[in-house]
Order: sequence, then structure tokens, then C-alpha cells
Amino acid sequence: MITRLHPGPRMSQAVIHNETVYLAGQVGAPGAGVADQTRQILGQIEALLAEAGSSKAEILSATIWLADMADFGGFNAVWDAWVAPGETPTRCCGKVELADPAYRVEIVITALLA
Repeated sequence: MITRLHPGPRMSQAVIHNETVYLAGQVGAPGAGVADQTRQILGQIEALLAEAGSSKAEILSATIWLADMADFGGFNAVWDAWVAPGETPTRCCGKVELADPAYRVEIVITALLA
């Protein structure tokens, strides 16, 4: 069985299948700095995971896209303060051209149901 949260014409914000939660790429408010966008995104991730029946402690992997690798340190400062100590997921981080030039960061999460 597949459960879709907040489905839209192009994508769902989350899909649950076989005890796994897949989140769509999450972005923050365009124009905000990388730290503010990261905090917004992490809040959205927590809310979607809670709605799905999971939490940040259940994150398996994170894919992080930055518009500029100069933001890597600013992103990591917020991420490191947020991620569950001792329960860090696998992670990759790369530079990409995001859908809107005002986005600084996008995060994609895969997690287990709690």
C-alpha cells in the first residue's frame, strides 16, 4: 500500500511505502539566507515526518543541494545543531542550480516509520 501526503498535480510532499517515508525536496522562503532557509526546511521536515508517523531520529539518508558551496559552513552550523546526536543519517551534499535562484538550499529525506 502507498500513502501520499499533500499530493498535488506534480508531486506529493511525502510518500509512505513499506515502513519507509520519502519526502519531496524541501525549500525555505526564497531570498532568505542559507541559515534561515535551512531552519525553515528542517522545521518542515520535522512536521512532515511527524505527520507520517516518524521523526528525525528515524532519518536514513539526506540529500542536500546548495546553490553555492560557499554556504556549506553556514548550512552545516544549522544542520549540526539540529540532527539527532548519535543518530546521524547517511548524507551527501552538492552544488546545483535550484529551481528558483532565490533558493539557497534544498533537502531530500528518506526515513523509517517510528
